[in-house]
Amino acid sequence: MANFPKDFLWGVACAAYQCEGGWDADGKGRNIWDDFCHEVNGHHVKNDDSGDIACDTYHRIDEDIALMKAHGIRAYRFSLSWARIIPDGDGPVNEDGLEYYSRVVDKLIESGIEPMVTLFHWDLPSALHYKGGWLDRDIVEAFARYARIVAARFAGRVTKFMTINEPQCIAMLGYGEGLLAPGYKLPDEDVARIYHMIALSHSAAQREIKAIIPDAQVGIVPCGELYYPEADTPENREAAYRASFDLSVARWGFHFNVCVDELFFHGYDDTAPEAVKRFMATVPETDWAQMEKPDFLGLNIYNGPAVDAGGSIVKRRRGAPLTACKWPITPEVLRHGPINMYRRYNVPVYISENGISCNDVVFLDGQVHDPKRIDFLHRYLLELSKAIAEGVPVLGYLQWSFLDNFEWTSGYDERFGIVYVDYDTLRRIPKDSARWYKEVIETNGANL
Repeated sequence: MANFPKDFLWGVACAAYQCEGGWDADGKGRNIWDDFCHEVNGHHVKNDDSGDIACDTYHRIDEDIALMKAHGIRAYRFSLSWARIIPDGDGPVNEDGLEYYSRVVDKLIESGIEPMVTLFHWDLPSALHYKGGWLDRDIVEAFARYARIVAARFAGRVTKFMTINEPQCIAMLGYGEGLLAPGYKLPDEDVARIYHMIALSHSAAQREIKAIIPDAQVGIVPCGELYYPEADTPENREAAYRASFDLSVARWGFHFNVCVDELFFHGYDDTAPEAVKRFMATVPETDWAQMEKPDFLGLNIYNGPAVDAGGSIVKRRRGAPLTACKWPITPEVLRHGPINMYRRYNVPVYISENGISCNDVVFLDGQVHDPKRIDFLHRYLLELSKAIAEGVPVLGYLQWSFLDNFEWTSGYDERFGIVYVDYDTLRRIPKDSARWYKEVIETNGANL
């Protein structure tokens, strides 16, 4: 039987651009995902989809929070649209946008759901982007000011903040490989610079939040490759640990320790590529004095490779299980990933994202039956309980995602939600997994 701490925080997650819609409503400014999706003949997103309407949570937030309450959700991790609050990123505040999020916070608290605020989930204001964005040092002060404005409005109501979601996707996938907005393909030294600006921005935001809300807990949310041992032996565990943080691979920028090592260790170890070392050599000592260690790490974990005792990736067997978006299903990574992250950084963690895309449909009985999602979550949570049993301070689990939503370059083809969204009518239909998850929460995981 799985065991979770008595104060374990069970919740769900979503992000502004993926669910809100209202892309130009009530004074909101443009962001790089608006631009990426609207680019004429850009075809960056499957079916030329966009987040213009998404789930229309901007207009339906009361309905969605009521659904959360009905399903026993204890915490909601949601991101703010920077451009909805400050349309150009560093100019006048849009009071309508700030008040919208203030109402969301109030409604969550009234419903017994703890708000967990993510300041930035990829949707950089376009005006800031064209000034240089994450390549420009001025973004540090702009982000700090944004954090200060948010903290001042939410003081007394919000104590859990996540500054920046997935620096790896921002820097590596957005600026290095061109897969996400803004679609750039820059050299490694520029990518390293972006990671550095993100680390400085997190640190500045953390200071601003804590100056206003001294008891706030502030974290950052990395992602990337985490490895687990093919066989649970000391040798294999050590190999998985080394592989998880080894930057000597071609895709160096898609590891959990990139950016985070700067916050904790003021640089990278010797496995870093030469281009990264060249950039690091230009960083003034005064920058390291500004780095703030997060109070916790949010871990977005979906899958990871197995390695043998020598650290080599083990080829998956033929016909090994996959999600609808063809991601491998590897529950063991939710045990060993947190173990290795805690070993390296020695701070508490939240599982800030974990879930599965399934080919969900409305059945003839009008319901959405998703046994594969239930099985996936069940397997992963059992593994997470093993990490907790080994002493990792896992503070909570935030299932991704509450609603089906806009899944970036996959558009609306992938359904990660425990609540089905009919994108023609915007009707919400709780899936079997929503009812199952309610039982998990009510029993604090004992039913697993």
